[in-house]
Amino acid sequence: MPEIRVLDSTIHYEDSGSGTALVFLHGNPGSSRLWRSVLPRSGRGRLLAPDLIGMGRSGKPDINYSFADHARYLDASFDALELDRVILIGHDWGGALAFDWAARHPERVLGIAFLESIVKPMAWEELSPQARKRSETIRTPGAGEELVLDQNLFVRQAFTGGVLTPVSEEDLEAYLAPYPTRDSRRPILAWARQLPLGGEPAELVARIEAYDAWLATSAKVPKLLMTFEGSPTLLIGKELADWCATNIASLESVFCGAAGHHAPEDRPEEIAAAVSAWADRHGLR
Repeated sequence: MPEIRVLDSTIHYEDSGSGTALVFLHGNPGSSRLWRSVLPRSGRGRLLAPDLIGMGRSGKPDINYSFADHARYLDASFDALELDRVILIGHDWGGALAFDWAARHPERVLGIAFLESIVKPMAWEELSPQARKRSETIRTPGAGEELVLDQNLFVRQAFTGGVLTPVSEEDLEAYLAPYPTRDSRRPILAWARQLPLGGEPAELVARIEAYDAWLATSAKVPKLLMTFEGSPTLLIGKELADWCATNIASLESVFCGAAGHHAPEDRPEEIAAAVSAWADRHGLR
């Protein structure tokens, strides 16, 4: 399991195959483990799946774990691995990081595939009552710390309730392993509090608006949206998928079946097949 020095810490990553790099980016509170059943089915190319800084088996430096922090370490890891002309596949915050990196390095990206990602700033009214209550609790000082840092419920709920089929006890333990202490869970809470709602956090909303502008005008870069149905935990439903179709250039959409928000756990074969077929159709590798 390779590991590289990045800035003042380390980044762990899965690495197999050769040729054009396909980089799979996970979200909160996952790790590269999210892609374990997708990577072997994704076909040819160099298949890379890093653990974001502070997550999985990557280092946990003393930083705020803001979006900008994650982007800074991700930038450094791409440079250290000499990644150029890459295909990005992102889930959740991994999709947002993929959009952000591509917008700032347009000459280095071949295509972007994404699922259940943060595609635009949102209004509180766009959330389901369940999601709104959860976000309000997490953002409340004291209550958020109790839920995420003390009770460590965020990871458990993600992989038991954020999927249609709860993961095995072995897989759940693997997801929990990087977060044995209160302090080690700070990256999870930081991510959860950054969901761009009601114009906050302002600096992140501005960054999302910047990558949205690039997504709308980058007609030469193929993009793929994978959609799902069957769970109240899904982030991208019909309304948001329609927004993507209207506002993202050169976008194709493929339905991948019933799943929860952490869809690679429910539909790894369908996700791998969709990414592989799309990449080959556009001659990306």
